[in-house]
Amino acid sequence: MSKKILVVTGDAGESYETLYAYHRFLEAGFAPVIAAPSKRWLNLVIHDFEPGWDTYIERPGYKMESQISFDEVAVGEYEAILIIGGRAPEYLRNNARLLTIVREFHTGGKWVLAICHGIQVLISAGLAKGNRLTAYEHIRYEIEASGGTYITEQAVRDGKIVTAQTWQSHPEFYREVFNCLGESHPEQAAATSAD
Repeated sequence: MSKKILVVTGDAGESYETLYAYHRFLEAGFAPVIAAPSKRWLNLVIHDFEPGWDTYIERPGYKMESQISFDEVAVGEYEAILIIGGRAPEYLRNNARLLTIVREFHTGGKWVLAICHGIQVLISAGLAKGNRLTAYEHIRYEIEASGGTYITEQAVRDGKIVTAQTWQSHPEFYREVFNCLGESHPEQAAATSAD
């Protein structure tokens, strides 16, 4: 039976991060489930880096359907939660139900994963304090103001929390993510490496 991974995003979630996560988990034999505030087609965006800009630019991206709403999430059914970046975390971090879900994953000893701006949800859930984290460089202040330590590496693991800077961190991030998931389920890791 496939192990389920909860992938959290919403309108203005980063398109490449969402699709990459979904396909990468499927490829490795996991069952990713896209969760958003409501069940519907989401308008994702592309965050890219252009010469001469001090920060990222945003363009319309692919659409993707959320499979469940936050109200339908049963934390016990999942191995891990992944918070996708983009602009979605800016408003998702105000969703009380999502913050409860993230805290339940953490207190339940499950993997909590975030990439890029996804860290904003972890910060709002109170998970930054005392942890070593990374994210998009311009969120450093939020991490440090919340009692976390900002690390400049592409991917950082601290206990059961794994964070990454941007979609450019995918190789380092997913290498760490699958190492962590392999620790929880060595039989699935062995099956995945045999493919």
